[in-house]
Amino acid sequence: MREIPYAMKPKSQGTPKTASKKSSQTHSVGLYAAQCDECFKWRLVDTQEEFEEIRSKLIEEPFYCNRKPDVSCEDPADIEYDATRTWVIDKPNIPKTPVGFKRKLVLRKDFSKLDSYFTTPTGKTYRTRNEIALFIKENPEYKDMNPSDFDFGSPKVMEDTIPEYVSNGSSKKRVKSLCI
Repeated sequence: MREIPYAMKPKSQGTPKTASKKSSQTHSVGLYAAQCDECFKWRLVDTQEEFEEIRSKLIEEPFYCNRKPDVSCEDPADIEYDATRTWVIDKPNIPKTPVGFKRKLVLRKDFSKLDSYFTTPTGKTYRTRNEIALFIKENPEYKDMNPSDFDFGSPKVMEDTIPEYVSNGSSKKRVKSLCI
């Protein structure tokens, strides 16, 4: 079973000037990738929806390079696992986000974990399954949904790709992007 990563990318609203000052920089998913079960090369996945489709069936349907048009294991990898990006790895077989809803992952400033949020078709954003349950109860058109359809689990941040300034207090090394 192969891992399924995200590449996180900072949305710069400013840059950290010193380690002691709070940064207004937020980090969100910038790239999606899947690892081939045969050659172990990383292949970029074009959209969040495609990524969620692969992730939701990864155990039953492992990812292979040839799933991408005109790509084979003989081709070079699309992206390499390295510390130029912060990588986070999601669990396989997490259900796809229900149609009309959007899953958003936000990396905490200390890079300790990602927080999961779901935005409804009406534009409201929720952080917990209880909030989703209340939304479903208050909106009968979603009565066929179950709060368990929403996975608030947090992908694992790969420690070997966390920027140096996070662990040693130096703000000189900046994040280029974050991978999941």
